Amino acid sequence: MSLATAIAVYFIIWWVVLFMVLPWGVRSQEEGGDVVGGSDPGAPAIPRLWWKLVWTTVVSGVVFAVGASIYVYRLVTLDDLIILFGMPR
Repeated sequence: MSLATAIAVYFIIWWVVLFMVLPWGVRSQEEGGDVVGGSDPGAPAIPRLWWKLVWTTVVSGVVFAVGASIYVYRLVTLDDLIILFGMPR
């Protein structure tokens, strides 16, 4: 895998993981009992975006490392996938 491909794959994984991490630990203003005037009651009271960015980077690194290892060491081949999904050759 080239460096450009690895960066592109990591970037895509990072964005997907970001959207999975965003809801972690969110309490709405309504749940916290402190609704700011003019805002949606469902808006997060304390978004903690820096922690979510850190967690996104850590989780993305693990997912990328596992995927890259599977690719580099050829732990799963196309023939394995064909057999797994029961597709004709």
